[in-house]
Amino acid sequence: MSSTYRILVVGPSWVGDMVMAQSLFMALKQQHKNCSIDVLAPEWSLAIMERMPEVRKAIVMPLGHGKFDFKGRKALGKKLRVEEYDESIVLPNSWKSALTPYFANIPKRTGYVGEVRWGLLNNSRRLDKNLLTKTVQRFVALASPPNAIVPVIPQPRLLIDPASVDVAKATFGVEASEAKVLGLCPGAEYGPAKRWPEEHYAAVAKKALENGWQVYLFGSAKDEPVTAKINELAGGSCRDFAGKTNLTEALDLMSLCDVVISNDSGLMHVAAALNIKTIALYGSSDPNFTPPLHPDADVITLGLECSPCFKRECPLGHLDCLTKISPERVLSLMDVA
Repeated sequence: MSSTYRILVVGPSWVGDMVMAQSLFMALKQQHKNCSIDVLAPEWSLAIMERMPEVRKAIVMPLGHGKFDFKGRKALGKKLRVEEYDESIVLPNSWKSALTPYFANIPKRTGYVGEVRWGLLNNSRRLDKNLLTKTVQRFVALASPPNAIVPVIPQPRLLIDPASVDVAKATFGVEASEAKVLGLCPGAEYGPAKRWPEEHYAAVAKKALENGWQVYLFGSAKDEPVTAKINELAGGSCRDFAGKTNLTEALDLMSLCDVVISNDSGLMHVAAALNIKTIALYGSSDPNFTPPLHPDADVITLGLECSPCFKRECPLGHLDCLTKISPERVLSLMDVA
């Protein structure tokens, strides 16, 4: 038998969670000096895991997010038996996510009980939400024995590949410049209650442009109307990459930024993991639950009586938790002169 301790991690389905999962991978490397980590995850996440040196191999989960497909998960598990994993760690809490490691005959199957997964997991944990208050703590705790003290959290660090950055710059015609670059991430997959107003983003962009900065706008195709509006309000001088890049290109272009301002989103976690000065804006969500994992990140939240509400849309109709975060307050955290 190989002396390498072989681990299969069933990864999460969201960008931010996948970035935070790197802290678990780092903790596993600390716990098991000779281990290899494979990650079963959606295809989009390969772009992130390629920048995580802790991951030996990414395995594409062929089943779509939310798709049950018992037979497909069983077949995938049987296919993975040849890997002879010693342990699996299941990060999602769903019952179906624990099926593939079970059918892969992995002897130690770790995770939280979640959707009553007794049997599917034989090293199951009860989650103490009062002790493990952050998502990343819950991930990293799975690297340690049950009832261990709250773990020290390794900071995610995505590698930057200069050759890949050069390709992205050539693809999008980004020329060398001594100007500072401000990245704006105005989208949020969860809903409008996590989005700082376009007018506020535009005010910050306009001020940065007036002071000689370049401004890059990042987001998915769904965010294109938002970034287009911000660019219009800012005078049309921003570089709008929303919907035009894949995740690898977005990561490479973001690595050129000096400062990133973002809603609570996956790209916020990417920016922090790229060691970029990150200013994170929180409205309906809780910065104590999913903060950017960088010691120098600036988090702005107003802590109103009605927040965090965790709603997709403001139930009171005013969105004060975000609209009352002024552009001036954000600008005060960056030297735009």
